[in-house]
Amino acid sequence: MENTRHNHADQSLPHGVRSFRIEVPQADVDDLRDRLRRTRRGGEVPGTGWSRGVPADYLAGLAAYWADGYDWRAAEAGLNELPQYMAEIDGQDIHFVHVRSTNPDALPLLLAHDWPASIVEYIEVVRPLAEHFHVVLPSTPGVGFSGPLTSAGWNTGRIAAAYTELMARLGYERYGAGGTGGGAWIATEMGRLAPDKVVGIHVNGFIVFPSGDPAEFEGLTEAEQERLGRLEQFRDDKMGFNAIQSTRPHTLAHALHDSPSGQLAWIVEKFKEWTDAEAELPEDAVDRDHLLTNVSLYWFTATAGSSANLYYEAAHDAAAWGPRDRGTVPTGVAVALSTDIAVRRFADRDHNVTYWSEIERGGNFLPLEQPQAFVDDIRAFYRSLKAIAD
Repeated sequence: MENTRHNHADQSLPHGVRSFRIEVPQADVDDLRDRLRRTRRGGEVPGTGWSRGVPADYLAGLAAYWADGYDWRAAEAGLNELPQYMAEIDGQDIHFVHVRSTNPDALPLLLAHDWPASIVEYIEVVRPLAEHFHVVLPSTPGVGFSGPLTSAGWNTGRIAAAYTELMARLGYERYGAGGTGGGAWIATEMGRLAPDKVVGIHVNGFIVFPSGDPAEFEGLTEAEQERLGRLEQFRDDKMGFNAIQSTRPHTLAHALHDSPSGQLAWIVEKFKEWTDAEAELPEDAVDRDHLLTNVSLYWFTATAGSSANLYYEAAHDAAAWGPRDRGTVPTGVAVALSTDIAVRRFADRDHNVTYWSEIERGGNFLPLEQPQAFVDDIRAFYRSLKAIAD
C-alpha cells in the first residue's frame, strides 16, 4: 500500500534502524468503509450460533460499527504516541515499538505476538511495563508493517534469529523475552539461539504437546486432564484455519485481501474461541475498538496472506518438529485457568520452568484481556530471577 509508511533518517538511532510513523491515506480509510457498506452477505443454518463459525447477524453488526462507529484516526494517533521504528534484517523490513524506561538500568524486554494478533495485543501493558523494562514490541515478519514478506522461509527459527539481531542493534546484550501463543514459541527459540543473552522467558497461551509416552499421562490432576480435553477439542474441532493456512495460504489470501468483512470474520472467530471461555462475545473479553484496530492493521497493510504463510512455514519446517534439546533459559509460564491447555510436566520436559502461575480469568490474548494481571505476572517472574528490583 502506497504512502502508508513514513521514514526518515535520524543520526541518533542505531545503525540500520530508522524512525517510523503510521499514516494511512484517507482514500484507504474511505475505501474500507465503502467496501464494508457494500458487503454481499450470505445466509446460514438457523439456530446454529457460533458452532459453525461467526454468526451472520453478529458479523453484520460488528462490520457496521467498523464502517460508521469506529474511529481509525483516533486509534492511529494512539499508536503513534508510541515510539516506532523500522529495521531491515535478513532482507525483511521489521517494524517495532521501542519504549525506553525512565530507569536507564532497566532490563530490556522483547515481547512477541502471535497470529491473528499484532502489536495492538500489548497496547494496554506497554506503558506500565516501561516502569520496569525497556520494552521492544516487534511486528511479526509478514504481519502489519512488517509485511508483506519479501521471501519464503520465515519460520520460527528465522524470526527468532531476526529478533536476536534486532536486540543486538539496539545495544542490548542481556534481555528478557516473552510472547503469547505462537509468540511464545518465538521467545523460547530466542532462548535456544542465545542462552547467554536471554536472562529469562515469560510465556502465556503456551502450547506444549504430549510426546506420546503413556507414562506422561499417569497421575495427571483433574485440572490437567481438563486441559488435555481442551487440547483434544482444539485438534478435532478448531483446526480448520490451521489446515488452510498451512497448505494453501495464497488461495485464502485472495478472498481476505478483497473483503474486509471476510478479514474481520477470519480474525474475530479466534477472538471468540481463544479468549476467556466465560466471555459470551469477543468484545466481552477484549475491548471492541482494540479488536478492530488489530483487524485494521491487517487490512490496511494487506498482510492476510503473508501472515497465513507463517503457518505454511511452520508446517513445512522439519527441524521444528524433530527432537530438540531441552531449553536451558529460566522460563515462566502464566496459565489462564478458564482457557489454557498448558500441563506442567510437558512444559518441564522441554523447558527450564522456574516459575508457574495460574490466573483465574483470561485466554490467549491475556495482555488485552487481563492487562494488570499480565503486567504483575511478568514483574513477579523477573523479580524471581532477581533481574529487576523488588
